[in-house]
Amino acid sequence: KYAEITPWQVRQIWAAADLRPYRLKTFKISNDPKFSDKVVDIVGLYMNPPENAIVLSVDEKTQIQALDRTQPGLPLNPSRIGSQTYDYKRHGTVSLYAAFNTLTGKVIGKVADRTNSKEFLSFLKLVDRRTHSNKDLHIILDNLSAHKTKEVREWVEANPRIHLHFTPTSSSWLNAVEGWFSQLERRALYRGVFTSVSELKMELENFIRAHNAESASAKPFKWTKPAGQILASVERAKQSLQN
Repeated sequence: KYAEITPWQVRQIWAAADLRPYRLKTFKISNDPKFSDKVVDIVGLYMNPPENAIVLSVDEKTQIQALDRTQPGLPLNPSRIGSQTYDYKRHGTVSLYAAFNTLTGKVIGKVADRTNSKEFLSFLKLVDRRTHSNKDLHIILDNLSAHKTKEVREWVEANPRIHLHFTPTSSSWLNAVEGWFSQLERRALYRGVFTSVSELKMELENFIRAHNAESASAKPFKWTKPAGQILASVERAKQSLQN
């Protein structure tokens, strides 16, 4: 109104200049004092894994809701997109622990009713049992307090083949299992209708089995950007913020 032009004219000016001011990117620069060392360590595990060892990316997906729709939806057909009600009924939540094998793409999973140090340690023991005992295990984790309790540390110290590697703070993008969780969300949860927690648990377990059985799903994880490029990019971002 001040410039005496219409909103349509503003949109045309933006389009002509390829401007998209409505778009916004988010970012977070880690303040971890050991950021560089941890990046080098984890990227090294991805790009040059140790011999006679298994590299596992581990995390938990918490508070997965068993959501049921208030009315039946309409399925997809050639003339109509699928539909479902915008509102839903909550039937409870579960959590999923997952260990993503970066060499094979396969996943060891455990569905739990809660997330705490006891459950996490139980999952580590499951991973220990489900992997070759003659190979070292290099496990990549975030900095959740449940991953660093006294009980966890003591168990790791008593099992010398287990090696924990922690990502820098605010750097979940370094943990390969996050990509698998995104697949799970898109393929099994986003459109899912679950009338009970038991039904949700069954779907999670079925998804893991199907993923591990299909060569198109379970593929080796390939990290392509060297640590040096990542550190240089982060340094440029820091310089931009200071200018």
